[in-house]
Amino acid sequence: MARNIFNQPPKENTEATTVPPAPAKSSKLPGSVGGLRDSLREITANSIRDIDPDQIDIDGLRDRLVLEDNSIDELAESIRKHGQQVPIMVRPSDKPERYRVVYGRRRLAAIRKVGGTVKAIVRTLDDDASLIAQGQENNLRLDPSFIEKALFIKEMQEAGYKPGVIQDALGLTRQGVSNHRVVIEQLPDELIRLIGPAHGIGRRQWGDLAALSEKVPLVDIARETLPLVKDDTPSPEKFQAVFNAASSKARGAPKQKATIHSTVIRDENGGPLAMLAIDDRSVAIKVTRKDNPEFGQWVEEHAEAMLRQIFDQWRNKRGSGS
Repeated sequence: MARNIFNQPPKENTEATTVPPAPAKSSKLPGSVGGLRDSLREITANSIRDIDPDQIDIDGLRDRLVLEDNSIDELAESIRKHGQQVPIMVRPSDKPERYRVVYGRRRLAAIRKVGGTVKAIVRTLDDDASLIAQGQENNLRLDPSFIEKALFIKEMQEAGYKPGVIQDALGLTRQGVSNHRVVIEQLPDELIRLIGPAHGIGRRQWGDLAALSEKVPLVDIARETLPLVKDDTPSPEKFQAVFNAASSKARGAPKQKATIHSTVIRDENGGPLAMLAIDDRSVAIKVTRKDNPEFGQWVEEHAEAMLRQIFDQWRNKRGSGS
């Protein structure tokens, strides 16, 4: 079972020191050459390098809904005053002298605003190990919101990562991953982007909003509602504004009445036998006992057998291609 890395004590500063995971030990090569090579690998794995941000590519899966926001400006100002206190992690790219970011996207974005080199730990990791390192370091530093985790899970699944890797990356059980996936599958991506990460809004609240999608157009409501709130409105309040508007519209939405087409079925003498009522949801045959009490009784007794017979006739004709 994956280690639960959530429910950690809050960090006072997003630049607080995080101890990077220890490098995997490699098998020893015989002789002094092997020992020297292993020593060099260990020194390289634990060293912190100064790298030009332009040499680092931001690829892979995003674990944040918002990367360019006010918090990036605040982080940039902190780095400008006090320097970069915590290194990011990168891995070598297939291209020479280039790297791919593993974690620290916010710090990298802030340093690009400030200028200068970025302190980075360079590790050689495969895709699975890189994803797990990204998810665990990110969750230890600033716990992502429910919907950010759900989006991250969706992107990991679409990218083909195995369930065990996804669970380890976010410190969730299989049921926890399932709970996030059920909600995210019901919500349009555009709606989530409009609302934002909404820290503090949990699975139940997002699930309640998702349930409203069957009654009202959530994206249209969000587009109408959010321009009416201030630009600096926190994301949780944006969620609440959209939810309130959607709930109000759902309560006030008039129920659509089904259009019913009725036909009177008559006997050979023109007398009424039954009423055939057809709408978008059903086909009903109604025999009025007042007009044909004995026939009505007979239909009641034989209706099940007659329906089966009619169904068999329909199925046989369909099977014959007629």
